[in-house]
Amino acid sequence: KQRMEVTAAALSDLGYGGPLVGVSELLRAVEAGPSCPRFAGLCAWLVEELRAVCSLEERVSPTEGPDDAETFQLEVSGLLAELHCPYPSLTTGPVTARLTNKETCLQLLGFLSSELQAARCLYGRQSPAPREGEVEEGGDVDCELRSLFTDLGLAQPSPRTSLSQLLTQLTAKVSEVVAEQDVGAALLTCSLEPAQWERLEVIGEVLGKDYECRKQMLLHRLDLTIQSFRWSPRAEERRAAVRSVYEPLRRELSARSHVTLAHVLAARHDLSIVTKTTSLASRKHTACAINKVVMGAVPDRGGRPSDLERPMPTWDGRRGEGGRKRNKQKRGKGHKQP
Repeated sequence: KQRMEVTAAALSDLGYGGPLVGVSELLRAVEAGPSCPRFAGLCAWLVEELRAVCSLEERVSPTEGPDDAETFQLEVSGLLAELHCPYPSLTTGPVTARLTNKETCLQLLGFLSSELQAARCLYGRQSPAPREGEVEEGGDVDCELRSLFTDLGLAQPSPRTSLSQLLTQLTAKVSEVVAEQDVGAALLTCSLEPAQWERLEVIGEVLGKDYECRKQMLLHRLDLTIQSFRWSPRAEERRAAVRSVYEPLRRELSARSHVTLAHVLAARHDLSIVTKTTSLASRKHTACAINKVVMGAVPDRGGRPSDLERPMPTWDGRRGEGGRKRNKQKRGKGHKQP
């Protein structure tokens, strides 16, 4: 009787709400065994709950009467073999002779109940794979959507909310926010085909690599500039202070381009307006305190090409004339008559 009460309590903890909730009803079903449709229905419920939290190939179907008892026992035998049941009384001997007494039927219920409890515990520790149309919990898309819901002041969606429902809520809220604020017209007003989006993504990757190369060059020049400042004797004394200020700022600078296709969709029409870097609108964002520092008199270091005098050309005297005179004298001496 104590074992029967333990089994009934375990079934109640598992959420069973069928006709065998009480101890007396469970006792009568166990005594009847496979020929009782209620006992077979309880076993079928436990197996279906197991299949919901773990991958099982075998399944057990409810019975309608004693005529289905043999089929039920065959299905239970295949299930116990798949679950690697450790009880010899349930896995050895003739299949139709294993569930002929109350003890083995109660042992079967206890084994299935314990397997279901363990399977639910393991399932709770794992993140279930998302179904079709659902967002994977903890993934990149899920994090982006949760951040977007927070920024828009919406309640966080449940993990099993379909993607179409999320997009519907976001579209309605974004339309409401855009209507309240003057964000301007979108720069991209036409719809693109999937092939065009793929081509646009390729163009973005090429431009991103080009921008990354340029930013790496600028960052390298910045590092060299700061390094040249350290060569000064005065800067040598303040090297630790310079490092404490510069290195945190330098770590935040990345050469990687963060421009994506989302920026194309978010671009407004004012982005196409080209303004000069010296215009008032541009200087409003680039002006800083150092621009107001007036430099004093600086000594002229020279070096201008216009300050240099052109060197006067010099010519050496001709040396060929003396050579010709000596040759004439030699020729005259050779033809002298004795």
